[in-house]
Formats: sequence, structure tokens, C-alpha cells
Amino acid sequence: MGHAHRQPAHRQRGAAAVEFAFAAMLFFTVLFSIIDWSYLFFANLTMQHAVREGARFAVTGSSTGAPTPGDRCGATVQRIRQQSMGLYDATGSTTVFKTIDSAGNITTLGSGGCYGAGQLIIVQVNGGIAALTPFVRPFFSATGGTYNFEVSTTMKNEAFP
Repeated sequence: MGHAHRQPAHRQRGAAAVEFAFAAMLFFTVLFSIIDWSYLFFANLTMQHAVREGARFAVTGSSTGAPTPGDRCGATVQRIRQQSMGLYDATGSTTVFKTIDSAGNITTLGSGGCYGAGQLIIVQVNGGIAALTPFVRPFFSATGGTYNFEVSTTMKNEAFP
């Protein structure tokens, strides 16, 4: 007749709390990582939407809302800033205007150059956003924990006057 070796009840106290602590660490690590990745993808998609809306405005030839009257490119950047829900400034974004020449080469336009009617325009925004948690930062260690992105769209300018 064997008796199962049982530990006294006082040795079992706190075991549930320790087990919960281990499980909670894993759970919260996964939860906050999911939230962080979602935030980074949200920022990228929001900026893609803003660039598309800015380019749609640029191809009309309008400069309404420009910081300087008649500055079509400035009006485009302003529209991107409005559509980005504050992420344009929060990500330290910059806007670059490019075009595709007759030989098929992509060339960067000079400042204030949004190209002429009937020409292709490429609106590109470059920025970076820091990961919120230390769980995701190691994936971007080469950039100091910052997720750098580049979003762009290409459209053809309308036949504006």
C-alpha cells in the first residue's frame, strides 16, 4: 500500500500567482506586439491614402489652399497634410515630386515643379514612425527602432489651362 507523496498545503500557496505571472507576460507581449504592428501598418496605409488624395488634387492644376498663392506643389503638400490625420507631421514626412520623361526615366522635379498639363506626375512621401513598444523595436534596429516608409502614386495631369 503506497501513499502518494503530497506536499503540505502551505507549499502550494502562491503557485497560481506565479503561473499567472508567466502566462500574463507572454499574453501581454503578444497583445502589445499586435497593437504596435497594427499602428505601423495603419500609419503606412493612412499616408498612402493621403498621397493619393494629394495627387488627385495636384492633377487638377488647382493651387487652392496653397501657403503661397499659385504654388500648386505647396497646395498638394497641404492637401496631403490635411488627409494624413496628423501623421504627416508626426512622422517627419517629406514630399518629393517626380515625373517620367520621354525615355522612360524617372526624374525628380525641382522645387515648385508639379509638371505641366498632360504630363505624368509622381507624388512620393518619405517618413518614419517609431515603434511604440520595445517588443517591436528590434525588428527596426538598423534604423534606431523607427519604421521608415515610402509611399507614392503616379497620375497624369489633366489638361488644365
